[in-house]
Amino acid sequence: MDHVVIMKKEWELLPKIITGVKKVESRWYKLKTAPWNKVKKGDHLYFKDSGCPVSVKAKVSDIKPFLIENNKHGLEIMQNYAFLDLGENKIPVSVRKYMYNKKYAIFVFFTDIEKIKPFEIDKTGYGIRSAWLCVKKIGSIKKLL
Repeated sequence: MDHVVIMKKEWELLPKIITGVKKVESRWYKLKTAPWNKVKKGDHLYFKDSGCPVSVKAKVSDIKPFLIENNKHGLEIMQNYAFLDLGENKIPVSVRKYMYNKKYAIFVFFTDIEKIKPFEIDKTGYGIRSAWLCVKKIGSIKKLL
């Protein structure tokens, strides 16, 4: 399966993926939603910043899901993976706010990072706020230019 991972552009994490500093992508949710129970080892991730084309590809090497007991527990988990996820040990306020009151976290580890020829996607049917898209093949949502 292929996955489009849409990043918050203002967090400037895509360059950290390209340089190999960022080795895991975490997602925090109130409900079990994609990629929960959908992403598997060996799947391909296609990264893009919001409002930009897909430009980076990687391969899933491991998945670690967590049930979050409370905000303190969530911060403890994030602190264990902060450098791998954010490229820094200190968790920024914007990330703390994003994690606040979430019940589930999933950490998706990746390898084989490569810059690819940029392409746009068609999110029709996925919802305007969807930031993780699961597709059988990436070609099914590539926009023809």
